[in-house]
Amino acid sequence: MAAIALPKLKLPALKLPALRVPALPGPRALLRPAVLAPMGAALALGVAGVVLASMLGGGHHPAPGEVRLDLAAALKTAPQAWRAGQRPPAATPANHRVRLTLTEQPSARAGVVAVGPGATPIEIITGLSLAQAPIAGLYAPGPGGPLPIIGPDGRTPAGAYARPFKADGRPKVAMVVGGLGLNATLTQQAIETLPPQITLSFVVYADNLQAWIDLARAKGHEVMIEAPLEPLDYPENDPGPYTLLAGSQPAETAKRLEWILSRAAGYFGVINATGGRFLAEPAAFAAFAGSLKNRGLAFIDTGEAGRLGGGLPRATAERTIDTNPSDSAINRQLLMLEAGALQKGQALGAARAYPVTLSAVARWAREVEAKGYQLAPASALTRTR
Repeated sequence: MAAIALPKLKLPALKLPALRVPALPGPRALLRPAVLAPMGAALALGVAGVVLASMLGGGHHPAPGEVRLDLAAALKTAPQAWRAGQRPPAATPANHRVRLTLTEQPSARAGVVAVGPGATPIEIITGLSLAQAPIAGLYAPGPGGPLPIIGPDGRTPAGAYARPFKADGRPKVAMVVGGLGLNATLTQQAIETLPPQITLSFVVYADNLQAWIDLARAKGHEVMIEAPLEPLDYPENDPGPYTLLAGSQPAETAKRLEWILSRAAGYFGVINATGGRFLAEPAAFAAFAGSLKNRGLAFIDTGEAGRLGGGLPRATAERTIDTNPSDSAINRQLLMLEAGALQKGQALGAARAYPVTLSAVARWAREVEAKGYQLAPASALTRTR
């Protein structure tokens, strides 16, 4: 077969314009403050803008150096609790210039200040995590770890480690679920499945106690530790080697309590695991309460010390809901707790981390606010007395 000759095509030469690339500053120049400052500011502004845009959506493009929030749009997509508790007044303009404060530690609150004609400052709850413990200025070295102290500025662990709460006028109900830290499966279940308004209390002898408390606070739960106080049937019922005894001298009580309190950090107060005999002895309770007060802690009792004060933030559980650990009995106790809140404006329950209890409390906590109650952390029910 004969080869076919194709005509040659002649293409015109293309002339590309010369590109001038500006000279980049060398490594030494990049370290100069005059260069670093605008670069850092630009990077921070860019990240903030991307985050806000992804959160709030919309096609508005703010001017350089300005971020705009459409509060009306945010209200439509925000969680129900945010809408109910943080709704701005109707007269507030839709767009505001805002200032965001970023912190290194996770926090339950992120301050947002609205500035503009007729604007009212608002605070937005942005997350569930509570600040990592220990908080600077609120601890000193102890025999087993950090001991809680009142800060030089007057801050107390009872206030700093409590879960933030704002009452809305409805009857308040709260629950402390205790006995945690000994059974890893049940402790994990309590932390993961109970809503963050439920307060968790931990056994001081538990292994990895600080890790459990850190995990609970990361999930939004405020926590307590359980003081082993002498029960009525001691020593047959022995809460452990650091049990606070009714007949001990105040110095011995303070020494044992220091070991208990230094086992971990991040708790707002102490609750009794036992203590029928100890709490019936005025001198013993006075030494115990005085030590807690001097360290800025709260005390909650499970019903044995309702008549006692102590001059520190206090609350008494109205009932222990799982003395009979059956689903039907627990549900009856929860209904009675709600009735107590209607009568008194608030009610606190106590429970242990039994499987049936965790399931019942989780179900109750999901439904109780629809009945007209406000689910609150236990710290919100304490009063100094």
